[in-house]
Amino acid sequence: MHRKIKMYSITAASALLFSSATAIHTFAIDPASAVRPLVRDGVDMGGLAPEVKEELKANPEANAPGEAARTAAVEQRAQKVIDRATAYLKSQQQADGGWQKAAAEPIGITALVLRAVATDPKTRDADWVKKGYAKLLGAQLENGGIYKDSLANYNTAIAISAMAAAGPDAYSEQMKKAVQYLKSLQWNDMIVGPKGEKNIDPKNPFWGGVGYDSKGRPDGSNINIFIDALHDAGVPKDDPAYKNAMIFVSRMQNRSESNDQKWAGEDGGFIYTPAGNGESKAGDFTTPEGDRRLRSYGSMTYAGLKSMIYAGISKDDPRVKAAWDWITANWSLVENPGMRQGDPAKATQGMYYYYHTLARALHAYGEPVISNGKSPGQDWRVQLIDHLAKLQHDNGSFVGEKRWYEDNPTLATAYTIMALREAVEDLRQHPVGGK
Repeated sequence: MHRKIKMYSITAASALLFSSATAIHTFAIDPASAVRPLVRDGVDMGGLAPEVKEELKANPEANAPGEAARTAAVEQRAQKVIDRATAYLKSQQQADGGWQKAAAEPIGITALVLRAVATDPKTRDADWVKKGYAKLLGAQLENGGIYKDSLANYNTAIAISAMAAAGPDAYSEQMKKAVQYLKSLQWNDMIVGPKGEKNIDPKNPFWGGVGYDSKGRPDGSNINIFIDALHDAGVPKDDPAYKNAMIFVSRMQNRSESNDQKWAGEDGGFIYTPAGNGESKAGDFTTPEGDRRLRSYGSMTYAGLKSMIYAGISKDDPRVKAAWDWITANWSLVENPGMRQGDPAKATQGMYYYYHTLARALHAYGEPVISNGKSPGQDWRVQLIDHLAKLQHDNGSFVGEKRWYEDNPTLATAYTIMALREAVEDLRQHPVGGK
């Protein structure tokens, strides 16, 4: 479970941080736990897990109005999982303050852990967390980037989100430099193309995207964390970086009305990248008319939805509506929807990345109930907390499949804490069963 990885290629190291497809190792999961109906009124607890019911019975607020009691019970369960996971991550900290267990491992691993634990006021100012930040900031270069040799966007973007988690004033100067550097990596008319071409224009599918480094092919995973970093750092929505990013993000969506790529379909979901004639980790297919299409899948659709919201695009925008319709029609916590159609063996890969992206996107969207209009609504916070609690190991960690390095428990555990934090924050804004 604590296998060390001796070598990291650019692809492997980036996948270790944020893969774009999604899943976990094979767990014995009761699918019913991921599609439990929500009871919205009164104190009916039929939609809650047995463990939550017991906590609710013992809760001193049990006689309070139904939604307050239910919300408190669910939040308490989530916090117990978070506390055990945080203790595990603390136990894995290295002597130098970081969480890399080999010299070749990217600084983004340390950034990811800090992003997870610093959102909790109980740990934010702890000495061990401060030591972690010292390790992270020690990697900042003169140009503002936070990386070593490669993966400039991945490492710097995650580091920005980690610094933001510590509070707006904790590392403001270092974050400002990092944001300025991060923007310089975005594909626009100032960057030389992959074949030496200069002054690309908005018609180029690279436009507005971000790759692993300044000249890397842009993709949905990189633009996802790029926009997360801008959002977390408080970059204004009218910044050109957002505007250009939305050109790239729109070209990831299967919606021909807003996507000028030939492969664009109509289901509203998202694929991995429009660059290089497009690619989807869920594969492609040919229509009866002979047209090539790229298959939409869950992790990138949640990433696309979140990115649009963070860029200030309204929920009434047709692109947002189309993405939401895809999500409600393909709700799942037991696999990454869309992947099975391409290859059943990939249906449950990279799931911890998926859980984190899903939770952050749904919190940003602001709708606690997923409903396709054909079945009872699903409270995603209740279901996600219930589901993840069942996956926690005795030592507090989480472990996924080998692909995309989610068999690294530090990585998977950090993803899980971040997902649960999004769910808890959403619970505070929208109580369980509230209307």
